[in-house]
Amino acid sequence: MFNRCKKIADAGFLPTFWSVRNRFSFRADRPVPISHAVQSPHMVVGITSAQTCLVLRGRLRALREAGFRITLVSDPGELLTCTAAQEGVDAVAIPMRREIAPIADLVALLRLCWLLYRLKPDLTEFSTPKAGLLGSIAAMLCRVPARVYFLRGLKLETCTGIKRRILLASGKLASACCHSVLCNSESLRDQALALGVAPESKLCLLGGGSSNGVDVDRFHPGPGSLHNRLGLPLDAHVVGFVGRLTRDKGVPELIEAFDAILAARPNAHLLLVGWFDASEDALDFALRARIESHPRIHRTGYVADTALYYRVMDVMVLPTWREGFPNVVLEAAATGIPVVTTLATGSRDAVVPEVTGLLIPPGYPVAIRESVLQLLSNPERRRRMGLAARAWVLDHYVDAHVLGRTAHYYMGLLNPNLAKTTRSNPIPAESVPATIC
Repeated sequence: MFNRCKKIADAGFLPTFWSVRNRFSFRADRPVPISHAVQSPHMVVGITSAQTCLVLRGRLRALREAGFRITLVSDPGELLTCTAAQEGVDAVAIPMRREIAPIADLVALLRLCWLLYRLKPDLTEFSTPKAGLLGSIAAMLCRVPARVYFLRGLKLETCTGIKRRILLASGKLASACCHSVLCNSESLRDQALALGVAPESKLCLLGGGSSNGVDVDRFHPGPGSLHNRLGLPLDAHVVGFVGRLTRDKGVPELIEAFDAILAARPNAHLLLVGWFDASEDALDFALRARIESHPRIHRTGYVADTALYYRVMDVMVLPTWREGFPNVVLEAAATGIPVVTTLATGSRDAVVPEVTGLLIPPGYPVAIRESVLQLLSNPERRRRMGLAARAWVLDHYVDAHVLGRTAHYYMGLLNPNLAKTTRSNPIPAESVPATIC
């Protein structure tokens, strides 16, 4: 493999990269403290698909305001360019494929190595399966002082056979290349430990989890104003869903359950705030046609700002098979909407059972039907749950606190004293609870 890499370099694909091979190190046991650029440490954040930029909004800006210089790396796409501009960070497009593609993956690895050698960042954070693997390997080879593998979820949970084994092996390799594996929720950390993705000493959880928290000023209770635009009667019982319309999100089960809900509640409507994602778990054409032709199902397509859409919902349902920590559940909770979601990894952390919402097993349309009908038939219970949900978010998941916690942790990785440095935008003290590692 190294001979092939050298040939590519000699051909001019990767100028001078091969000449620095002796700088590579395979040690990944502890971060190396830095003493330079204390006021502006450089951080590279890498994801596979530009679509994942949707979950980075707010996070990148918060890290920049905490004192980091940020370079965002992903597959090319309009969302990469727009997100970088909105967050005030640099962007670099490196083609990466979600699926296994040995030649393309090797090329992407070489490009990542060259980028990191050229930028010489102080810290890297790579996440999502392909970027997590290739970026973590590149960061180790280029001896980045502090390397974080951000575990946003475990795709292998909905895979079987050789694909599951490959995903598990890639997760273990990415973890081995990094100093820390930052988990998005407590149940995700527990599952990663059970699967042997990384040793317990590397698996870290900040506070109660969540990568972003929620903007409680934007997502708050209020009267719905979109009924007419969405074609919803004012007296409709609106069951909502927000996210990618895919199998792993439980959309097939939701559609099956909704027909049963509609039989019991003739004024029920299903609002799908999301888009048909062309991913490996995409919906089949028959189900897509059924959704598009159903008179009581309203599909918005991609929505940049979903805040107003929650306010027309009576209950939000996320019948997912796997998550890291679902932001949409926190957004619904902040809006005062009770949530029905599943006991799957990640999603079960986002609800206080019987207090802010209901938890059901994944894959059971009957459980969706019964839970939704329970809440639709009891307005007072919905109201109490909504109030409790917003209070819970205010106590634990306000974005400033969650993101401040993250920035504080990353500063501490670079230098134990660095996190204490006074800045023009200091990190709130209340946002830095104990870290579980």
